[in-house]
Amino acid sequence: MAAALVAAPVLDRAFPPDLSRLAPALTVTARDGAVLRAFLSPDETWRLPTTRADVDPLYLRMLMAYEDARFGWHPGVDPLAVIRATGQAVVHGRVVSGASTLTMQAARLLEPRPRTLPSKLVEMARALQLTAHLGRDGVLDAYLTLAPFGGNIEGVRAAALAWWGKAPRRLTPGQAALLVALPQDPNGLRPDRHPEAARAARAKVLWRMVEAGVLTARQAREAEAEPLPTLRRPLPLLAPHLARHLIAARAPDDPPAVRTTLDAALQARAETLVRAHAAALGPRLSIAALAVEAETGAVRAWVGSPDLLDTARLGAIDMVRAVRSPGSALKPLIYGMAFEDGVLHPLTTIDDRPVRFGDGYAPGNFGFAHYGRVTAAEALRWSLNVPAVAVLDRVGPLRFAARLATAGVTPRRQGGLGRPGLPLALGGLGVTLEELVGLYAALATDGRRRVVHAVPGAGGTEADEAARVLSPAAAWQVRSVLADAPPATGFAPDAATRGGRTVAFKTGTSYGFRDAWAVGLDGGHIIGVWVGRADGTPVPGHIGRDTAAPLMRALFDLLPLPPHPVPGPPPADLPAVMRTADLPPPLRRLALPDAGGGQSVASGTADPLRLRFPPDGATLDWDQAALGLALEAAGGDRPYAWLVNGRPLDTAPWHRGAQWRPDGRGRARITVIDRDGRSVSAEIWLD
Repeated sequence: MAAALVAAPVLDRAFPPDLSRLAPALTVTARDGAVLRAFLSPDETWRLPTTRADVDPLYLRMLMAYEDARFGWHPGVDPLAVIRATGQAVVHGRVVSGASTLTMQAARLLEPRPRTLPSKLVEMARALQLTAHLGRDGVLDAYLTLAPFGGNIEGVRAAALAWWGKAPRRLTPGQAALLVALPQDPNGLRPDRHPEAARAARAKVLWRMVEAGVLTARQAREAEAEPLPTLRRPLPLLAPHLARHLIAARAPDDPPAVRTTLDAALQARAETLVRAHAAALGPRLSIAALAVEAETGAVRAWVGSPDLLDTARLGAIDMVRAVRSPGSALKPLIYGMAFEDGVLHPLTTIDDRPVRFGDGYAPGNFGFAHYGRVTAAEALRWSLNVPAVAVLDRVGPLRFAARLATAGVTPRRQGGLGRPGLPLALGGLGVTLEELVGLYAALATDGRRRVVHAVPGAGGTEADEAARVLSPAAAWQVRSVLADAPPATGFAPDAATRGGRTVAFKTGTSYGFRDAWAVGLDGGHIIGVWVGRADGTPVPGHIGRDTAAPLMRALFDLLPLPPHPVPGPPPADLPAVMRTADLPPPLRRLALPDAGGGQSVASGTADPLRLRFPPDGATLDWDQAALGLALEAAGGDRPYAWLVNGRPLDTAPWHRGAQWRPDGRGRARITVIDRDGRSVSAEIWLD
C-alpha cells in the first residue's frame, strides 16, 4: 500500500492525462451566454463548452441515477460496482453489467481505446487521475462537453441546439431522457434516422427514473408521448460578420468563448426583418443595421448584411464597417455646433435659394427645388442643402472635421489630401455605420462621446468618456428638432400614435443614390440602417426616407418602450435665449454669402409660391383620394396655411405641404397661403 502511494505521484508525472480534447470549439455568445455562432473544432466536431451550470438540474439527476448513482462518493472508480460486475461475470460466464463510472467514461472520451480488459484497467487509472486533477465538478464538466450525441455533435449544449434548437438549461423530461440515452449508441439511436430505437432507449431511461424516484409514473407516460426530433438543426449562425471579426481578433490564449453585449432574441428578430426588407427591395441590394444602447454604447444587434451566403448581394461583406458617403446624415452635428456657438437658434430664418459660396461651390437641394425662407429647425428636418452649407460656412469645415474626430468618426476624404471644405455638409467624406451610430449616441444623451462596443468592458477609456462632442443644451436642441421630423414612409406621425414611441431621426442619401441612411434615437437606443449595393453601384430612386427609414422604424418596434421619450427634459444649462421665440436681432436671420464672399445665382429672397399637387383642373380617382391626398407646395415663405373650399385644413405638416382626407366626391378648391400672404389655388374634381 505504501509503495502504491509513493508510486502514484511518480506515475502521474510520467503519464499525465491528455486533456487536449477538452479544448472546445470557439464560440461567440450573447450577453446572457446564449450561443450566437459556433465554429468547428480542429477535428471538425461541434464541441461547445458545457458546465453543470449550463444544463437543466433534472437532466443531471437523471444522468447520475442512470449512469453513476455514487458519483459524488467514489474517487473515479466505484469499488461496489466493480465487485458487482465481477461477481455477475463469474456466475454467468459473461459480462452482465458494466462498472463504468462517469469518470471512466470521461477518461475513455479523452483517450479512446478498444474495449478490452487492459483498456478497462487503464481507464480506471485515468479516472483516478482525472478526479485528482479536475475534481468531481471538473470531471462532470468534461463529460458534459465530450459526450457523443450522433454525427459530429459532442456535448450536451451542442446536442440540445442540434436536436431542439434550444439551450439545455430548460429540458422536458422526454428531452432529458433522450440526452441520457443517446451516448450509449450515438449513431444507432439518432432520432432522425432510427426513431424506433431512440424511442425505446428513451423509454428505458424514463422507467428507470421511476424506479429511482426521479420521476413519477405519470411524468414518465407523458414524456413517452413527447415527439422525437425528426431532423438535426444547424447550429446558431447569428451576427456572423461580428462573430468572424471577434474570432479573428482573438489572442491564442484568450478563452474559447467570446461573450458579447448582444441580445440574442433581438439579433434573431432583426436579422429576420432585414432579410424580409431586402427581399422586397430587390436581388442585389444589401442592408446593414446596428442597434446600440444609448447610455453605454453597448451593441444590442449587429446585422452586416441580409444573408452571409448571398453572393448576389455580396453578403460576406460587413456593411456595418464599410466606408460609405453619409449624405445628409451628418447635418445634425453641424446645426448642433452652431447652436452651441450661439450663432443659430432653431427659429433662426435662413433663405433657401440658389447661391454660390466663396470657392464657387453651389449646392442644390434634392429634387432641384428651393423653398424660400425657412427656419433652421425646418431646414434640418427637411434636410435642405443650402441652409446646411451656410451653417457649416459659419461653423467652419475644419472645426467640424475636428469635432467628428472627437466623436470617433474618422473623416475620410477622396484622395485624403487638402483642407476640409463645405462639401462635408452633404456627405463629402466617408464614414461607417458603426461610427455614425456612435455620433448619434452622443446626440442622444448629454453630448459626451459614447464608444460603440460589442464586447463587455471594451468601451471607451476615461479620455474617451470625457470627450465632449456637443454641450448638453445643444444636444437637447438637436433632439428636439429631429423629434418633429416628418414620419418615415409608411408610418403615421409619432404624435398620432397613442402611447407609442417617439423616434428622433435623420436620413441621408449620398450622391448618385449609392447609399441610403437612417439613424434614429428613442431615448433608450440608437438604431442605424444603411441600404445600397455593396459594390457601390448607384440605385436610382432609393432615398433614405423611403428605403432605410421604414426599416429603422420597424426595428425600433422590436425594442421595449424607453423610460424617458425624446427629447427629454431640457438641461439646466440651456441658455435663456434658447427658451424663447422672441429672438435678439443677431439670431433672427442667418445671412447667406453676399458679393464679398459669394453671390446669389437667382434674384429675389424666395422662389414664387406654387402649388405642386394637385394640379389645377385635375380629375382624381375617388377610391385613391379617399385614402388621403398629400398636398404639396413650393416657394414663397414658410410656414404654409392650407384651405379646402375656404375652410382651414387641420392636419400635421409634411415636408412640402399637408395631408388631406376628402369627405366626399365632387369639386374641391385647394388654396395654400405663405407667411407673407401670397396664395395659390387649384380646383380639382374627385370622381
